[in-house]
Amino acid sequence: MLTWQVAGHGPLRALDERLGRTLAAGSIPSGAAELFADLGNTAVALPVLLVVMVWTGWLGWRGQRRSRGTDEDGEGAALGSAPVRWWLPPLAAGLALAAVPALVVPLKLWIARPGPPRMAGDPAAFYPSGHGATAAVAYGVAGLLLIRGLRGRHGGDGAAAGPRTPAAATTDRATTTATAAPTTVALAVAVVLLNAGVGLGLVRRGYHWPLDVLGSWCLAGVLLAVWCAVCDRWAAGSGGRAARGRTTGEAEAEAGADGA
Repeated sequence: MLTWQVAGHGPLRALDERLGRTLAAGSIPSGAAELFADLGNTAVALPVLLVVMVWTGWLGWRGQRRSRGTDEDGEGAALGSAPVRWWLPPLAAGLALAAVPALVVPLKLWIARPGPPRMAGDPAAFYPSGHGATAAVAYGVAGLLLIRGLRGRHGGDGAAAGPRTPAAATTDRATTTATAAPTTVALAVAVVLLNAGVGLGLVRRGYHWPLDVLGSWCLAGVLLAVWCAVCDRWAAGSGGRAARGRTTGEAEAEAGADGA
């Protein structure tokens, strides 16, 4: 709907441009706005994401090595919690960021929306915002990687402790979830506030209209959802799912034997 309104010169576009002019002439400090707007540059967002990719990839690799060690002792099969494809979440994060220009540039050329008054002499198109999409994807997927990595780290510490019963494994997972919840909320809030600052900075400095930023967030939301779906579907691997199935089957067999 946003794209249709912008491309078709709908009433929402006219309202958007009035709001953009008001915000650009507002009282938000221009220095702070410029700082947040610069966080959408690839030169800033890409190194941040690369650091997170390397760190979480190392955590996954170390967790897999621990899992292989316990498998050799006959303990890992009962756990089935270590990711098999530890490299997939970081790789998918890099591909998600690489997809931003591949999607934004054709959309800009197709819609060809002029920029705010400050950018009047710039022949480039402005919808959706490349800086807004870069920031939303880079910092968003970095936050998701950190959440996933921290959860795996807590779980991996328990994985090396030795064999556990299904009930004990369930208790450990519940404890890990409760421990990671505050961190997850804090990271999510930080990412949302950071991207809100980037979007507001872009509008305040007159680099984009508000709908340019909002449209980029919608595009980023699709990419982040695809990243989550890919990781949930393939990162754990079939080995972990099979192990969990065996653990569940063993628990049901034990319950049936006790009932008999």
